[in-house]
Amino acid sequence: MHESVRYTKRLYIRQNDEFMPKIVYPTESYKIVGTLFEVHNQLGSGFSEIVYKDALENEFARRNIIYLREKEYTVQYKGDILPHKFYADFVIMDKIILEVKCCSAFHDFHRAQSLNYLKVSGNKLALLANFNKEKLEYERIVL
Repeated sequence: MHESVRYTKRLYIRQNDEFMPKIVYPTESYKIVGTLFEVHNQLGSGFSEIVYKDALENEFARRNIIYLREKEYTVQYKGDILPHKFYADFVIMDKIILEVKCCSAFHDFHRAQSLNYLKVSGNKLALLANFNKEKLEYERIVL
């Protein structure tokens, strides 16, 4: 039997007297990451973000992966809804946020943006993908 423990905002599973991180949505994220690699393998690097988003949308449809593109989120402050909104690049399977980037490297503001999307959406996992490298770069952001 597995025993769960909260530790520094991550969920760990006790297994054979060792604590191992529990992967949030492993099957779903595996499918998404596979799709990211397929798009990068087909297009390579050098295109703008919009091209990769269009290709991802095409590939998600081909693979019957449920998604919403440019999902709008509102931000509340002390019970008031603020006038400016967040737009996540993709929300996949109604629980995973995907942010697409074409940059030289991920920066802390990319991670902070993903965390903010998780906070306003109530989701637990965001994937950050960078198509501007020779090899696809991606990170899992867990709240």
